[in-house]
This record gives sequence, C-alpha cells and structure tokens, in this order.
Amino acid sequence: MNTDFDQYFQHYLKLVQAGPLLPVLQETHEEFMAQLAGVDDDRGRYRYAPDKWSIKEVVAHVIDTERIFAYRALRFARQDTTALPGYDENHFVEYSGADNRSIAGLKEEFDLVRKASIALYKSFDDRMLARQGTANNMTIGVKPLLYLMAGHGRHHGNILRERYGVQ
Repeated sequence: MNTDFDQYFQHYLKLVQAGPLLPVLQETHEEFMAQLAGVDDDRGRYRYAPDKWSIKEVVAHVIDTERIFAYRALRFARQDTTALPGYDENHFVEYSGADNRSIAGLKEEFDLVRKASIALYKSFDDRMLARQGTANNMTIGVKPLLYLMAGHGRHHGNILRERYGVQ
C-alpha cells in the first residue's frame, strides 16, 4: 500500500487488520446490522450535538462511502488508469435526505450494498485484488479498499455506540 494511503486511513485499517478479507466483510456486516436492530425512526433522528449527523445520516454516510469504495475497487480491478476524485462526505450527507427516510429502508439498503460488495470481492481473482489505482490523489490497492470498506463501517459503528448510545 501507498504510504499516504496508509497514513490517511490507518485508523480504519487498524480496526480490521487481522484475518482473511471475506470473513472480515461478513463479520462487520453482521455487527452493523445487529447494532441497528434496536433503532427506530424516532431514535434514528437523534443527534448527540446540534451540528452532528443524525443516526440515519451516519447510516447513509456508511452506505454512500461503501458504494464509492466498491466503485473504486471495480475500476482498479479492471485496470482503469483514470485518476478518480475524492468526495465531500458532508455534502453527500447534506443532500442524502436520510432523516426523511425510514430506518428500515436504510438498514435494508446497507444490507443489500454490503452483500453486493461481498459479491464483488468474490468476483475478483488474486491478480485483480493486487491491482492499484489513484483516488483522491492517493495510490490505493483493490484489496486495501475492501478492508477499508469494512474498517470504515466498524469505525462508524463504534461512533454510534460511543456517542449515540446505539448498542
């Protein structure tokens, strides 16, 4: 992995360092789904501070980011050398409409997106997993992107637990 990438995303990667990728993706999927099981629509609008995202917005952010990481992984696995831009997560959340959606719909969407990400991973062979590309001005490998996907979800699950009281 690229040093810039390692430094930028180290806090996510540390959350999923150990183990083969498929079980990590499956485990973090199950964890996040279980964590959201007790959240209803009223609770989903909770913000621990006025300028912070709601629980629903956190879930929408995890979904959006997973899609972006999967798209990058697909492009790089297919040897697309186009440098991909970063994205502004705050802008995405602002225009997500998450607070107007049902928590059940957001949970279902996360479930489907993660299952699609797992299917994408299973479609890659070792050569594809070893490929790299450029996103957000950093060199990033396909396999690290998939670990990052799992670590990002776990990171936000930890935030939901610690700051929002979602167990």
